[in-house]
Amino acid sequence: MSKTRTLAISSTAALALALGGCALGGPIPDASTPITQSEAELGAEAHPQLLAEFGGAMTGPQAQYVEGVGKNIAVQSGLGNAQSSFTVSLVNSPVNNAFAIPGGYIYTTRQLVTLMNNEAELAGVLGHEVAHVALRHSQRRQQAAQTNQLLGVGAAILSSVLLGSNPLGQQLGQAALQGSQMLTLKFSRSQELEADVKGIEYLNSAGYDPRAMATVLASLAAQNALDARLQGRDNATLPEWASTHPDPASRVQAALSRAQGMTGVTNRDTFLTRIDGLTYGDDPAQGLVEGNQFIHPDLRLAFRTPQGFYMVNGTRAVTINGQSGKAQFTTGPYNGNLQTYVNNVFAALSQQQQIRPASIRTTTVNGLQAAYGVARVPQGNSAVDVTVYAYEFANDRAYHFLAITPAGQSGTFNSMYQSVRRISQQEADNVVPRKLDVITVGSGDTVASLASRMAYPSAQEERFRVLNGLSSSETVRAGQKVKIVVRGR
Repeated sequence: MSKTRTLAISSTAALALALGGCALGGPIPDASTPITQSEAELGAEAHPQLLAEFGGAMTGPQAQYVEGVGKNIAVQSGLGNAQSSFTVSLVNSPVNNAFAIPGGYIYTTRQLVTLMNNEAELAGVLGHEVAHVALRHSQRRQQAAQTNQLLGVGAAILSSVLLGSNPLGQQLGQAALQGSQMLTLKFSRSQELEADVKGIEYLNSAGYDPRAMATVLASLAAQNALDARLQGRDNATLPEWASTHPDPASRVQAALSRAQGMTGVTNRDTFLTRIDGLTYGDDPAQGLVEGNQFIHPDLRLAFRTPQGFYMVNGTRAVTINGQSGKAQFTTGPYNGNLQTYVNNVFAALSQQQQIRPASIRTTTVNGLQAAYGVARVPQGNSAVDVTVYAYEFANDRAYHFLAITPAGQSGTFNSMYQSVRRISQQEADNVVPRKLDVITVGSGDTVASLASRMAYPSAQEERFRVLNGLSSSETVRAGQKVKIVVRGR
């Protein structure tokens, strides 16, 4: 969560309006049609807002390298006849994601880049996104849904994932719980496979090894499975809130079959050298998730989640997920009155269905002034409890949890509410980010010895293998470049 002091809904709504300007009533161009003027205008309007929602565009040699690879693969599509027709951005987000919007705007998160192991994989991911644009998948999804808002599906996806398929879920998802990682469409399985096929064609025409599409999908599937196990989730396919591209594991074999007999370069060592030093995981400027604790050195705050819940740190909110409840921690405009603040959060939820707490109570949590309210909301034959719990950190600064639990179980998050605290400057100074360190394997190095250098207290070897695309039985050899994750400024 960044230091931005605005409700997440404000920027999300603005972006929805920007992308909603695309007229979908007319014929949709085919994949051979270059970028149209309306698509270019649409992308140009949405681009700065998308950057803001995904942590901002990174600069420097690493970002320039990603931009160069992306533009090279993008021209293979015929959407534009020059690299200047495209805008490729490396964004400062800790989730594995890549996406593109009409107008030739292509994005990948730094976290997804750290998972890759060669330049062909980077080109494959970016080419896949270009293919979605060339095939006009966003427009086709929206036309099928009979809506003219490019982001409308994103809100519905979040609602079903975060709150279940119910009217209140959609209302809350659209009004307040839309995380920054859900601002692009979730495509159908057929569209994903279609984009894989096109992406492989782009790889082949650019001289890359087309099999890279399969290897990067395999790495993403392995990372999703590892994350699920470490977070205690039953569903190991992927955390839906963190990626717009479902089920990578099922697409690996299809990609391998499509690339059979094709060859090309991977540029592995060049790639690894160029991405050396990328931030891995959370950026301290956005706060860090460490186990069950979230700590933000700039905002000087921390809290812990109950056992059995896991967190996702977005640009504008921290999402807390579990079987017995969902929540987000974020901020909003504050005029110095916590009760008004809590009422305003509830009011933002009441656009279609009136949601009011029975009362708003004040208290003190670890020396912080706090206020909270709980509203019982009927849901068919059952009901849910919606809780807003807010804290004052300064005369002009407050933060709050917005939580949803089954009726009668609003106490599920009590320990989390009571854990919010102000951290000392020394504790803030001790927060050190993780970085990617590309090293050369020595003659005496083994997977185990290299994994022991990973900056994690557990699952070191599993993390090392997934990071480097190694199976459970593969070894390393002297002279080979590999990635490890270390602590470093």
